[in-house]
Amino acid sequence: MIEQLKNNQEIWEIFTKKEEYEPDPEQLDEHQRFKQESSRYKDIFKPKVSEFLVKNGLKVKYPNNKKFAVCLTHDIDAISLPRRIKLKKNILSFLNKKWDPWYNFNQIIELEKQYNAKSSFYFLATKKGLNRGYNIQKVKNELINIDKQGWEVGLHGGYYSYNNIEELKKEKQIIENILNKPIIGFRSHYLRFEIPQTWELLRQAGFKYDTSFGYAETIGFKNGICHPFKPFNLNTNQQINILEIPLIIMDGHLLRYMNLNNEQAWQKTKELIDQTEKYNGVITILWHNTYFSKERVEIYEKILDYCNKKNAWLTSGAQIYDFWKTIQ
Repeated sequence: MIEQLKNNQEIWEIFTKKEEYEPDPEQLDEHQRFKQESSRYKDIFKPKVSEFLVKNGLKVKYPNNKKFAVCLTHDIDAISLPRRIKLKKNILSFLNKKWDPWYNFNQIIELEKQYNAKSSFYFLATKKGLNRGYNIQKVKNELINIDKQGWEVGLHGGYYSYNNIEELKKEKQIIENILNKPIIGFRSHYLRFEIPQTWELLRQAGFKYDTSFGYAETIGFKNGICHPFKPFNLNTNQQINILEIPLIIMDGHLLRYMNLNNEQAWQKTKELIDQTEKYNGVITILWHNTYFSKERVEIYEKILDYCNKKNAWLTSGAQIYDFWKTIQ
């Protein structure tokens, strides 16, 4: 695959994201993330690199004759409504400490079971930085329960972890101590990422895959690909031994940053699902546990139903990784 990509300069530069090496500060937002508007590659709703690969012979045979895959993921930024909202919405339930729509991991799992789906839950294990999270020890039984049911628990790296090897190792160890087993999956908080350094640090920390690679402000195929891939480091002229499962759609992209209503959001989502199916790829969906309120979960349920009817493989990042390493 790498040699084929290298033979087409335009495709190669899109795939490697050469433009993000040593970016100008004006190309970055307030969280030091490369902005989509700064990119020369504008057609992010078409997986141009995957189209090239398929035309040159790439064909993936997924388990049970599935045509494409959906990687379902949840970033756990918070486990409890802010106190002021709890009091406003239901003071009696708050007082008896039994009602909290964000403490909903079992409900998410039960919903996904209806569609023969599994997913990944990425938990914060730090209190540093913006959106400081929660005491992970208070939900350790939830992590153990998620893992025992066959869903994945991974690390949602803290705000300052994406470029700090010691923080990555420390946070990873906290989750592993709770589960008493290694974890392999990672997504960066706020999608903070530095190419190619973050991939290199994740590899050094012992992660097997990452799924942070996506724009913070919009949906789409950031480097024109709807397949997992091993990144290529232009500085060392070598592949990095970590699998990237690129992030394509996030709830906040649709309903917050792009400011779409539910119907508009669904149509955009459906378009990207259909593109991924066309090229026999993998589409990664991020739906926060905080977006499972009645009015926001509608799109997620449509995703599960639509993809299930299309005979897609609805699964976790860990299962995508385990499968993908068998076909490399």
